[in-house]
Amino acid sequence: MVSRGANARSVPTLRWNNEYVDRLIAEFLNYVQVEKRLSLNTASNYRRDLKRFAAWCAARSLDASAIKHAHLSEYLGDLYKAKLDARSVARHISTLRGFFRQLLLDRRIAEDPTINLESPKTWKTLPKAITMAEVDRLLAPSAPQPHKHQASAQRDDAMIHLLYATGLRVSELVNLKEENWHEDDGIAILQVTGKGDKQRLTPVGRQAAELVREYRRTARRQLLGSRNSGYVFVTARGKPMSRQSFWQIISHRGRLVGIDRPITPHSLRHSFATHLLENGADLRSVQQLLGHADISTTQIYTHVVSSRLQQIVNQHHPRA
Repeated sequence: MVSRGANARSVPTLRWNNEYVDRLIAEFLNYVQVEKRLSLNTASNYRRDLKRFAAWCAARSLDASAIKHAHLSEYLGDLYKAKLDARSVARHISTLRGFFRQLLLDRRIAEDPTINLESPKTWKTLPKAITMAEVDRLLAPSAPQPHKHQASAQRDDAMIHLLYATGLRVSELVNLKEENWHEDDGIAILQVTGKGDKQRLTPVGRQAAELVREYRRTARRQLLGSRNSGYVFVTARGKPMSRQSFWQIISHRGRLVGIDRPITPHSLRHSFATHLLENGADLRSVQQLLGHADISTTQIYTHVVSSRLQQIVNQHHPRA
C-alpha cells in the first residue's frame, strides 16, 4: 500500500455520516466531470456506486480513514452475493479506486486501500451478438413495425439500420445532430461525440445512409411540423428521441419479427463488431469504429470469434 508514513497520525477520522459523505462524493464527482470530462451518465453511475459503498460502511460503523484492503474485499464479496455481474463489479472497483485516490491526494486518508485490488475478468462475459439471419429479419423491408404512424415507422427503420451499420452507442445515436451528418462525394460520414467528449468520424454504409437521407427529407419534417430541432431523430412531439424510447422500439421490433430473446441497442453494437471481425476486419479498425480508447476493451471480441471458431471445429472436424 501507498503510505504517508509519519503523516498518518495527522489524518483526521472521517465519519460516514450522510452530510459528510455527500460532500466527499460531490467533490469527487465534480473533479471527475471537470478534469476527466466524464459523461453525466457515467457520473451518475459513480454516484450510485459510492452511495451504496457508503451505506455498507455506515452499517458497519467504518470510518473512511480506517478502511483497509480486507474491508474492500469483503464489500466486493457482498456485491457478488447480491448477484451483480462481473462488469458491474469491475465498475464499482474503478469507482472506488478513483475515489480513494482522490482522498489520498487531498491528504484525507493515509493509505490507499484499493492498491492490489483485482478486477474480475470481465472478458469471460461474452457479448450477446445476434446472428446474421436474425439481423436480416430485423432489418427486412417487410418487417412489422412497432409504430403504425408512417413517419415514426420510417424513423425507427432508419435508426435501427444506422445502429447496425455504424456500431454507435445508443447515447451517441439519439444525440446525433444535423450538423454531425456530412456528405463527401456521395459517402455519408458521422461526426460522433463519444465517452469523455472524444470525437471520431464514422462512415455509414450505403443502404443505411439512404434510409436516413429519406427520413430526413420526409418523415423528420412531418414529425417536426412547424417546430425546429437540431437533433436528427425526433419524436412526434418534436422532441429528441430518448434512449429509453428507442430501447423499447428495438425490443418490440425484435419480438414482432419472432426473435425469442431480448434485443437491445447494445445487441446491435455487439453484432456490428462481431460480424466485422468474422468477415476479416482487423481489431484496430474495429476499435476506432467503436470509439474504444483502449484496444484491451475491443479484445473481448477476439474471444467471441475464437469461441465460435472452436465450435465450428468441434462440429465439423472428423477428429474433434
